[in-house]
Amino acid sequence: MNSDDIVDFRPLNVTLGPQSKALAAYAESAGIEAETLATGFQARPDLDLEDHHGRTITDLAFVNCYLGGGSAWDEGDRTNIDRALEDVMTDDGLQEIIAQYYTAPISSRSLPSTVVDGQLKERFFKDDAERMVVQLASDGVLGAAEPGNAVINMILPRGVVLVDGNSDGSEESDEMHARIVLVDDEQGDSTQGLGGYHGSVHHGGQTLYYAVGVFSEGDNGIVAFDEPWKNVVATFYHELCEARTDPDVEDVIRTGDMSTLGWYAQRGGEIGDIPMALAGADLSLVMQEVGLANGGTAPVQLQWSNAVHGPETPVGAAT
Repeated sequence: MNSDDIVDFRPLNVTLGPQSKALAAYAESAGIEAETLATGFQARPDLDLEDHHGRTITDLAFVNCYLGGGSAWDEGDRTNIDRALEDVMTDDGLQEIIAQYYTAPISSRSLPSTVVDGQLKERFFKDDAERMVVQLASDGVLGAAEPGNAVINMILPRGVVLVDGNSDGSEESDEMHARIVLVDDEQGDSTQGLGGYHGSVHHGGQTLYYAVGVFSEGDNGIVAFDEPWKNVVATFYHELCEARTDPDVEDVIRTGDMSTLGWYAQRGGEIGDIPMALAGADLSLVMQEVGLANGGTAPVQLQWSNAVHGPETPVGAAT
């Protein structure tokens, strides 16, 4: 490995609320400059994503897994989340924005969602997520989908706090024996502005990709909409867009090897990070119900577009 390929900052793979303690902590560890956190949008080519030539996912499959068992979930919330995530991930207008980072046409498809039995503790940690994604893959939630082109969404039920750290307080991955957490647990949990994160696990010769997020309401997660399920959809839209444009960021965090990094802006982070950082206190700048090509609206978090040097709204978006 060439020394030029060693990353000297902690890449972001998390969804963070503007002006939150979590954002401040991660910004420092990621080397993001303070001006990136300013409110308002102007053309900012200096924040454009760069292709670091790591792999991307052209044809994405994803599955929603509702943790905590059936009693922890309202069926209407699950139905709304499933429908809206499928709508936004397959919408022509939204996919056109993401497609600029690919040389071939892209596609997305949702797999049948599932409710995962088993009561959760009050706090859900990174090692919990890594064990769970292996279990879910072994249980067949991906069906015939190729694991290397799929993301397992682990959706936490109401009240469970997500932590970007291990349950034993360590900062090492069992499989890689490498440092993976660079902020304090109390700064990197969902009561401090963390909405979710995406990552990967190497198991049985395969790489399993996952996203995990909270049921954002009250003081837990990132609350931007009038109904909590909409917050969930926007958070997982953020994570899925990042997981497909920079799927192996977890390996960069574990090893420091920058050669596996995908589309990333060192001054701003991944495709979903920069808009959130720039939004400041006004989440409505980037968390919006947008118009869909086939009619209706759905909640999303706007993603960064190099084409306009800022967060881009699809044609026909609601205001």
